[in-house]
Amino acid sequence: MQCAKKDECKAHCSFRLASVMIMKLSIFSRLITGYISLVVLATGVSVYAIIQLGHVRDVTHSIIFVDNPLLVLHKNLSDALLSETRYEKKFIIMHDEALHESFLKSTADFDQYLADAARRTDSAEVEDVLTRVAELHGAYQALFNEEVEYLKTGKKYDAAWYADEKEKTVNTLIDELMKVRTLSQTSIFNKVKELSEAGTRAINAAMVTTAASLVLGIVLSVFITASITVPLSEMKKKTTEISRGVYNADLNLTSPPEIGALAQAFNRMCEKLKEVDKMKSDFYSLMSHELRTPLTSIKEGTNLLFEGLGGAVTEKQKRLLSIIAEESNRLIGLVNSLLDISKLEAGMVAYNFTKTGLNPLITRAVNEIAPLAEAKRIRIETGLGELPALTLDPERILQVLRNLIGNALKFTPRSGTVSISSRLTDGGAVVSVSDTGPGIPKEHAAVIFDKYRQAAVASPHRLQGTGLGLAIVKHIIHGHGGKVWVESEVGRGSTFTFVLPA
Repeated sequence: MQCAKKDECKAHCSFRLASVMIMKLSIFSRLITGYISLVVLATGVSVYAIIQLGHVRDVTHSIIFVDNPLLVLHKNLSDALLSETRYEKKFIIMHDEALHESFLKSTADFDQYLADAARRTDSAEVEDVLTRVAELHGAYQALFNEEVEYLKTGKKYDAAWYADEKEKTVNTLIDELMKVRTLSQTSIFNKVKELSEAGTRAINAAMVTTAASLVLGIVLSVFITASITVPLSEMKKKTTEISRGVYNADLNLTSPPEIGALAQAFNRMCEKLKEVDKMKSDFYSLMSHELRTPLTSIKEGTNLLFEGLGGAVTEKQKRLLSIIAEESNRLIGLVNSLLDISKLEAGMVAYNFTKTGLNPLITRAVNEIAPLAEAKRIRIETGLGELPALTLDPERILQVLRNLIGNALKFTPRSGTVSISSRLTDGGAVVSVSDTGPGIPKEHAAVIFDKYRQAAVASPHRLQGTGLGLAIVKHIIHGHGGKVWVESEVGRGSTFTFVLPA
């Protein structure tokens, strides 16, 4: 049991070591490794195919130059033997020397064919058969020669016995020649079968290797592509976060060394951007705090002068004091917005959550801004659905509503319409503020909730803002666990919508 656990531990360690080594490979090394693997696999298939083709060539050569000629030689041997027996029988009867010469010629042909067969065969079994054929043929010739001598000398002999012995020898010789034919045919059949098996093996090897190459190619392609594209995708997501003002230096990628080095540089850049953003926020917070007191003093002093407490004020001086008061109020609003966004980003805002109705807050915000709408002859329409009491901070939600309705009035032309609606859905309480203004281009719709970003709308009369109102709206809504977005089309107005949990 301990040995099994030790082996399993070794295998696991080896796999982890191999994985680490692979991850350390550069992109170039990974590509080269993949290509070499495929080339090695293809080379192995080619070598195997060449070996199989060489084997097919050898077997085919054996069939053409050994087995087929043996079949032809078998026929020639049989024909020569038949000629010998025919001339031998005629000579015994007729004693014609021409017949004896023809017998000798057939004998020479038989011996030549037999020698050719012995030279061509590559089978020990066939060689043994041919040896027996040679011995039987020699015995047949010896019997015939003995009988010829008896005929030449005129001595009496047992012709029947010689005829019987020669016939037995020839029959045995024919049987042995049939064995040569049978062995040759069997050899051809076996070799053809071997060719078929070699072809089958080659086809199977080609199919298996093709499938393996395809699978290996896909695996290597997916692995190499994923090892490049996945880290790049993560870096793309991180870039999107940076564009939204999130500078967390937490990009830790398992990737090739080149992309890993790029990720480290990316993290260092995030750290620097975070430092710069913090310095900027601290600067704005400090300046806002320091500017609030003198601006308030300027505002109060302007009001005192306007009321004549510092002496008589002419109409021209009143107009100048009105301008100073208006600009002071605008600067104080900017300072307050800067302080709000700084506190919201730092998480220093304490929300006073209570069970409150949302529709009364909408009505209050509409009533507050109604005089401005009447001055611009803008019609405000409300369509408030039935909503339950929600857990929210009334003052902060009022701030959201003032911002959204104020923006709608700001960008809606005279005699336009601003619509405010509320409804209950499965996702929560939904509030929408729509206007009939110039609309927002799509490329700006995604960034208008960022700090100091305003949409470039086609309206020469639009009021310039700080670019902080919608950023404050986003922070407050997110602080309530909700979400906010805009839907807009150039020339058809905009609709700002936020959802609060119900």
